[in-house]
Amino acid sequence: MTSIDTETKRKLREMGAMALLEALEAQDEDLTMGMSFDERLRLVVDEAHSVFNHAKIEGLIRRAGLRYPAADLRQLDRVDERGLDRNVIAQLGTCSFIERGQNVVFQGFTGSGKSGSS
Repeated sequence: MTSIDTETKRKLREMGAMALLEALEAQDEDLTMGMSFDERLRLVVDEAHSVFNHAKIEGLIRRAGLRYPAADLRQLDRVDERGLDRNVIAQLGTCSFIERGQNVVFQGFTGSGKSGSS
């Protein structure tokens, strides 16, 4: 475990860099022995960035007020019964339509399962 003095910890907390502080404290001396400062710093920043992105995504999902925030395309029920093409669903899951500036429209009769609740 990397030893960080109290003042440095305080400064990191004050700057809102808790993810960086936690990544520094979690660094395993045995695994990082022999690494240069740059390599160790890169590992810490990568870990802190991962935590930051995860928290950001979680916050965006919460603020979106999604009906099913934990929905997962891999767990889509009765794909064949609904007449859905698994390949189209997989392609939609990549969100590549966003990069291409395309819209996606789901259409069907009321109660046909467009929202995934049926």
